[in-house]
Amino acid sequence: MHEGFAIRTIRNIGIAAHIDAGKTTLSEAMLFLSGRKHRFGRVDEGQAALDWMPQERERGITITAAATTIPWKGHNINLIDTPGHVDFTAEVERALRVVDGMVAVFCAVGGVEPQSETVWRQADRHGIPRLAFVNKMDRVGADFFRVVEEIRTKLGANPVPIMLPMENEGFNGLVDLVSFEAIVFADGQDSAEPKRVPVPGELRARAMHAKDALLEALAEADHDFLEAFLEREPEPEEVRAALRRATIAGKIVPVLAGSAAELKGVPELMDAVVHFLPSPGDLPAIRGTWEGQERQRLPSSAEPLSALVFKIQADRHVGKVYFVRVFSGVLRSGDVVLNSTQNELQRVGRLFKVHANERVPVEELWAGEVGALVGAEAQTGDTLCAPDSPVILSAMEFPAPVLDLAVSPARRTEADRLSRAVAALVSEDPTLAARVDQETGEMVLSGMGELHLEIVVDRLRREFGVEVVTGAPRVAYRERPSRAGQFEHKLVKQTGGRGQYAHIIFQIEPALQGKGLEFESRVVSGRIPKEYIPAVKKGVAEAMARGPHGFPVVDLKFILLDGSFHSVDSSDQAFRLCAAQALREALKQLGTTVLEPLMLVETVVPEEYVGAAVGDLSARRGKLLGLESQGTSALVRAVVPLAELFGYATALRSLTSGRGSFIMRFSHYEPVPEPMAAKIARQPVSV
Repeated sequence: MHEGFAIRTIRNIGIAAHIDAGKTTLSEAMLFLSGRKHRFGRVDEGQAALDWMPQERERGITITAAATTIPWKGHNINLIDTPGHVDFTAEVERALRVVDGMVAVFCAVGGVEPQSETVWRQADRHGIPRLAFVNKMDRVGADFFRVVEEIRTKLGANPVPIMLPMENEGFNGLVDLVSFEAIVFADGQDSAEPKRVPVPGELRARAMHAKDALLEALAEADHDFLEAFLEREPEPEEVRAALRRATIAGKIVPVLAGSAAELKGVPELMDAVVHFLPSPGDLPAIRGTWEGQERQRLPSSAEPLSALVFKIQADRHVGKVYFVRVFSGVLRSGDVVLNSTQNELQRVGRLFKVHANERVPVEELWAGEVGALVGAEAQTGDTLCAPDSPVILSAMEFPAPVLDLAVSPARRTEADRLSRAVAALVSEDPTLAARVDQETGEMVLSGMGELHLEIVVDRLRREFGVEVVTGAPRVAYRERPSRAGQFEHKLVKQTGGRGQYAHIIFQIEPALQGKGLEFESRVVSGRIPKEYIPAVKKGVAEAMARGPHGFPVVDLKFILLDGSFHSVDSSDQAFRLCAAQALREALKQLGTTVLEPLMLVETVVPEEYVGAAVGDLSARRGKLLGLESQGTSALVRAVVPLAELFGYATALRSLTSGRGSFIMRFSHYEPVPEPMAAKIARQPVSV
C-alpha cells in the first residue's frame, strides 16, 4: 500500500435530499471548514464550487452529481453532491451505487418532503448506512423533533438524535449527547470552532432524557453494548463504537442538527461522518458474476482489480472522462484492463482525482478510491477488471425517458455537429435517448422532464456551440403487441448478381412490463446458421423503433422457431432485412396497444385549497392515492397521465394563489383509454 494511504481513513459518502434542503450549501461548508476552500461559496450567489455548470449557477440548483475530496482529521472524505430535482434522479442513483454511506439532509421547516422519500428509498434499495442532518435550524418555524418524528413515521427508519438543539432565542447551540457537553456558538458570527462547556442547568433534565433514549436505542441495536449498559454508565468512546456498529448495520440513523449557511453544526457532522459511517474496509465483499458463476472481491488493494464506471462526462478538450469507483485491487495509468461488460481489452490512459470540474493527475487509484480516467471506451455501468480474473459487477438501473422533444440545427451545415454533440450527451446521460424520426428526418430527444430537456438544449448551445430549433415537448408514447401470433416471412431478391435470401418462421407475444425486447431462438439442426441469428435480432430491434402508430415498440417477446437459408444468397444483411420486414407486417396484423406514461404527482397545498387541488387532478384523469396532513398544509398523492400535466405548474399557482408546490416522477406505463388511443393514432407522428 502506498505511503500515506490507508483504506480505513477513507469515507465515500453521498449528500442527498429534496430540492432546496441545502445539500450543496452543506458541501460548500464542509469544503470551507476543511481548508480545501478559502472562501465559503454561496449557492444563491452562484459561487458554489460543486455547482460548476453555468446552468447550475444561474438556476441555483444542482443538475449533475459533483465529486470532491475533503480532508478532515486524518481522513479523506470523498463526497458526491447529488441533485434534488426529480428530473435528475439518475444522478442520485449512480452516486448511491458507488458510495458507502449517505448524509440525508432535511429542512428543519419543510421536514421530510416528497423527494426526500424518493432518495431514502433509493438508499434503502442499496442498503446504505445513513446519517440525518436537520438543516436550516436558524429559520423561523424550525422544529427539530417534528423532523425526527417524520423520519420515523414517513420513512420507517429508526432515527436517534445524537445532538440536541438548545431551545433559546435563535439557534445558538447544541448539546452533544455522546460527550454530554454543550456546544455554544459565538454571537453574531459564523463559528467554525464553538466553545464546549458543561450542559447548562436548565437544559440538563431534557438532555439527560435524550441521552437515556440514545443509550436505550443502542442497547436494543447492539448486544455488546447492552452488556456494558446493564453493568455501568458507558464511556463516550464505548457509545461512539456502538453507534458506529449500529449505523453500519443499518439499525439506527444518528440525527444531527445545524445550519450549513452559518457553518453551525457542520464540524460535528463531519466528525460524525468519520466516526459512524463505514470505510470501504468495513464493507463485505462485493459480489459479481462471470459466465453464470458468482464471484466475490474483498475491499482490498491486494485483491484483483474490479472497478465500476458510474458516470461519463463529455469534455471538448480531452474527450470522454470516465468516473470510476475502485472496489478492489489497484487501477494504474497505462495498464491493460478487461472491460468485462463489453468483453474487450482496453488500455487505461491518464488517471485523475476530481474536485468538481477540476482534475488532478495521479498515477494510480487504490481500492476504495473514487477518481476518473481518460483513454478507455466504456458505458455507464461497465466493469473494469483484471484480465486474468474477470468479473462483472451488477450494473445500475435507470428509469425510461417519458418526454420527447424534436430538435434540428438552425443551419443545415451544422447537422453533423448536432449529431456528434447529441451522441456525446447521450453517452454520458443514461436517461437521455435520441432517435431520428424516419418520416420527418427530425432528431427526437427523449428525457425525464421539461427541465431535463431544457438543460440538454442549453448545453448543446453553450458547450458544443450548436444552435438548435426545438419543437413543442411531446409525450413519449409506446406500443406493445396486443396479442400473440405466429408468422412466416421470406425475403427473395434477385438482381442479376448475388441475390438476397432469408426465410424465418417466428412467434411474437407481449412480454412483461419493462422487459423491452426478449429474443429467443429455438432453431435446431442448423436450419438457420448460428452466425445469422444475431442479424435476425438486430433486424427485430430496428423494426421496434417505430410501430404501426408511429411510436417505439416495447415489451415484445420474439421467438425464432424455424426458417431456411441459401448457401450463396443468404447473408447477415438479408436476415436483418427479412426480420425487420417480418416484424412490421406482423405488428400490423396483430395490432398494438398504445401505452402512455403515468406520473406519481405529489402536491403540497395549504389545507384550504385541498378540494380545488384534488378536483383539478381528477379533471386531469388522475387517480387519487392518498391525502396526508402536514401541519397547516396537505400532501396530495395521485397518479396522473403525463399528457394531462402540461401547464400544471401554472394552473397550481393560480389555484393556490402561488402557495402550492409539486414534484412528479415516472411511475409506470398504462394503456391509453380506447377513444384517446384512436385520437393519438390519427395525429401526425412529427413532433
